Amino acid sequence: MVAVTIETATLAERPEMADAVEELSGWPAFMEHDPISALYYGQATSAFAEHVLVAFRSDDPDVAVGRAYTVPFRWDEPIDELPDGGWDAVIRRACLGQLRGTTPDTVSALEILVRPDLRGTGLSGLLLRAMRRNAARLGFTDLVAPVRPSAKHLAPAVPMSEYAWLTREDGLPQDPWLRVHVRLGARIVKVAPLSMVIPGTLAQWRSWTGLPFDRSGPLVVPDALVPVAVDVDHDHAVYVEPNVWVHHLLGA
Repeated sequence: MVAVTIETATLAERPEMADAVEELSGWPAFMEHDPISALYYGQATSAFAEHVLVAFRSDDPDVAVGRAYTVPFRWDEPIDELPDGGWDAVIRRACLGQLRGTTPDTVSALEILVRPDLRGTGLSGLLLRAMRRNAARLGFTDLVAPVRPSAKHLAPAVPMSEYAWLTREDGLPQDPWLRVHVRLGARIVKVAPLSMVIPGTLAQWRSWTGLPFDRSGPLVVPDALVPVAVDVDHDHAVYVEPNVWVHHLLGA
């Protein structure tokens, strides 16, 4: 009996997997509406193919079971001063750098997504390790990530500036996804308080969440890390998600 393994490749190596990668889903609907995302995802499988990873089973190599998106960018400041704008900021910087012909010196993780039926199997950690190897293969020594802590949505009222530093008795982060990063050698750098900004009309937010959005004030939305700010008088709601910057020093 042949053992089944999970393998990874870049889209530069497996360009025929582009559609399969894009068809993977699993994020909350509102997360698909960050207006900055189109700058990257509109060209991720072409302009950044070397930085997109696909995971597949060795016995079914044409079916994607996970994906990992990264982006190269130029960062001339100290790592401890990574932008407060987090995910949005690094996409803007990477795409502007590409237009200007700037040589990147750092890679940022943007997303790791595992097919829902395979979550909890360690595949996200496998993709993170593959992401580290790929960045090193491309000649980079620094991989950073504006991490979306996986259990923060269970504590939306806790400030991220507090949550990011919560630890277990063994000293590892309390949050499971931050813990995976730290176990692989990452260092928690700082909070990115404005990492993703998702605005919308009340009708849009109702369609994204199924909630009434009929009162002004903070509203706890399932899977959101912090409450959404709702303004009924102005027919507007905005979600400002904080993330946590971590730094992987490759080869250390």
